[in-house]
Amino acid sequence: MANTPTRTVRRVVSLVPSLTEAVAATGPELLVGATDWCSHPEGLDVARVRGTKNPDLARISALAPDLVIANEEENRPADLAALRAEGIDVLVTEIRDVPQAFAELERVLTRGCGLGRPGWLDEAEEAWGAARAEFDVRAVVPVWRRPWMVLGRDTFAGALLDRLGVRNVYAEHPERYPRIPLAELTAPGRADVAVLPDEPYAFSADDGPEAFPGLPSALVSGRHLTWYGPSLTEAPALLAGALRAALR
Repeated sequence: MANTPTRTVRRVVSLVPSLTEAVAATGPELLVGATDWCSHPEGLDVARVRGTKNPDLARISALAPDLVIANEEENRPADLAALRAEGIDVLVTEIRDVPQAFAELERVLTRGCGLGRPGWLDEAEEAWGAARAEFDVRAVVPVWRRPWMVLGRDTFAGALLDRLGVRNVYAEHPERYPRIPLAELTAPGRADVAVLPDEPYAFSADDGPEAFPGLPSALVSGRHLTWYGPSLTEAPALLAGALRAALR
């Protein structure tokens, strides 16, 4: 991972939707480029550089960023190496649990971008510090279908759910996002609830719950389950509300 940038940062390109929102909420004047998937804040008006897995490297270089911010899971090492070969500072985050998310957000914003620690980050830490493990349930958490893929070991989303008392059935799986046959996911006694986020696959009331007959399905905001940024301030309440609605 890159350390503190070697130059004063005035131009930032973000290759991670969560981090785009974090910078835009804290120092919007710095952000000059983001991926096509960077949907928050709404109305974000910056140059688009394609996706997280296929960034337009020439476009990024042309934007002359002082810093590119990335994530070890969402972005490919070869792309980041190519940017570094152009002399561009790249800061790579690693976020797999809640304390790590807060530490890395502070590193990106304060050490990376040279900004002050934002109030929303304090609010997010307070919200998760006050979150209760009010549930005691086992969950399968699909993130894709055709083929079915679920949360496995060592994921940020799994860590958030665990804080609320929702235990991921596949938390000990050797893979982080294993492919699991639907027959196994729906086996009697496998889980108490299916947690269905609306991203990366857009599960909805009409697309997802029907695959889990007899099992409550909690339809949750993917942004609040998987993003690390300002959405963390609302996430405990919104995720808990969706789970309550499913389990009542």
